[in-house]
Amino acid sequence: MDRLLAEADKRLEQKPSSVLDKIQIPPSGDKHDYISQAPYFWPDTNSPGGKYINRDGQRNPEAGNSSDARNFAAVCYDAHTLALAYYFSGDEKYAAKAAEFIRVWFLNPATRMNPNLKYGQGIPGGVEGRPAGLISARGLADLVDAIGLLAGSKNWTTNDQQGMTAWAGDYFHWLTTSKIGLGEDAASNNHGTFYDAQAVSLALFLGKTDFAREKLLAARGNRIARQIEPDGKMPRELARTLSFHYSLFNLSAAMQLAALGRSVGVDLWHYQTTDGRSILKAAEFMAQFADPGRAWPYQQIQRPNRKELGELLLRVAAEFPESKIKDALKFFQPEDFSGSAERLYLKMARLPAAK
Repeated sequence: MDRLLAEADKRLEQKPSSVLDKIQIPPSGDKHDYISQAPYFWPDTNSPGGKYINRDGQRNPEAGNSSDARNFAAVCYDAHTLALAYYFSGDEKYAAKAAEFIRVWFLNPATRMNPNLKYGQGIPGGVEGRPAGLISARGLADLVDAIGLLAGSKNWTTNDQQGMTAWAGDYFHWLTTSKIGLGEDAASNNHGTFYDAQAVSLALFLGKTDFAREKLLAARGNRIARQIEPDGKMPRELARTLSFHYSLFNLSAAMQLAALGRSVGVDLWHYQTTDGRSILKAAEFMAQFADPGRAWPYQQIQRPNRKELGELLLRVAAEFPESKIKDALKFFQPEDFSGSAERLYLKMARLPAAK
């Protein structure tokens, strides 16, 4: 709790970010449109025409220049941090700052972002925007939570709520009908899973419970059965150069869907195919590598983040207390999770007592 309030206090002095902060002009000519560059694409030095090629897992620093991706993600994360601080402390200063962040990015006519990601993860000289760009909007699920946490605050007004409902409605329509949105929906890796989490979160916010339920039911086949093998491996993620990271990334998205499912009576936590594919099986596969002495046998060009694995395992162990997941928790210490605000509001297991 002290750590959360300290993080929230840092944000009280921050100037709210706007989609207008970037220098780059989107192809539409309207700076209210979001724009970002594909992070893993680099100039091909062998191409006189300036063609860009994919180097999976290698982030091109050029992509961070004048991009909305970082600020968009930060607004969602910062608003959520401040909203949590308000919810747990009751101090209106946190709610006031969270509301300011949200209004500047989404609501004020002079600074608001247009409700689409038509120009997300573009490739210079190639395409203006790609379905993959929607991964950068996964923070909207946190934003939905933030708005719910602000519901009791005098600093979050009826007009604010109506404005965000209108923005989210327009964005949801674009997300679920546009070529780019449907392209991300069809993705068969973590992009598709995070698309579902984003779409379901917004649907629940907008009261579209039938859509949310249907999407969650479809996730049993689209995300669990098709992406997780009977032994728990996720082949599409293991094929990446950051295979440990992306395996955790996809697992976290599936767990987010499982948490959302409880709102509409869809149990993804305990769903299992006849040949054993499930969220638990994926977690059990990853749990083998909680042991720092056990090498990850797939390509991972950066050091694996085992603390991130530990946070996911704490959640899975809480859902399945009789599973062997708990055996992997012995490799973690409480201080590994001292910066995890999720411990305040998510169901998590306790670490085994130190011997």
